[in-house]
Amino acid sequence: MRLQARVVPTSELTPAHKDAMFALMQRHYDNVRRDQFEADLAEKDWVIQVDDREGELCGFSTQMLMQAECQGRPVTALFSGDTIIAREHWGDAALSHAWGRLALRLMEMPGRELYWFLLSKGYKTYRFLPVFFREFDPHPARAMSAERKAVLDVLARRKYPRDYDDAAGVVRASTDHDRLRDGVADVTPARLRDPFVGYFVERNPGYARGDELACLAPLTRENFTPAAYRVIALPAEVAA
Repeated sequence: MRLQARVVPTSELTPAHKDAMFALMQRHYDNVRRDQFEADLAEKDWVIQVDDREGELCGFSTQMLMQAECQGRPVTALFSGDTIIAREHWGDAALSHAWGRLALRLMEMPGRELYWFLLSKGYKTYRFLPVFFREFDPHPARAMSAERKAVLDVLARRKYPRDYDDAAGVVRASTDHDRLRDGVADVTPARLRDPFVGYFVERNPGYARGDELACLAPLTRENFTPAAYRVIALPAEVAA
């Protein structure tokens, strides 16, 4: 990895950190507003901050723990919000490494039914799921169980009560919603030959205008793939 990542409590972010994060968002997204960015950041617990060796910000991902009740039982979810890696550093695993370490820390807390809840604005985010997880939803090869759908709906409604379309499993973009700039994650005919990319477009045809596919994966050691453990830099047998 050429980059370095660390998990920073949002309370420790300086104004300079926030300025750099917002500037990075503006490079990759259209319709980004500072007030929305600040509001999103204020509700988060942590930021995974990714820097190069000179200390320049090259990426980040905001993270928060959500608590909800689903069918009479408590569930907990690690929710990933704004996430971006500068285009020139695509392929570097530093952010994934730090996120995986954070997820493993949360798994150590006893008595939790724990999930990763995220929104896929582009195919690159959705494509992360089959790399890291054995089971996740929605999945092109199997239908989502009613139990898993109930968890996803509860979390998505809590986070996006006005914009979540539970029938489609998509958070609909409002007029002031940010969206990926043209050229950042375009879906080409070659990309569509990937079944996961094709499925993402099928499930979220409005991705270009900013619609986001709601996704869920159980956060357990057993659900991490061997590839996930390689990125996290732990032996896969720790899942046993």
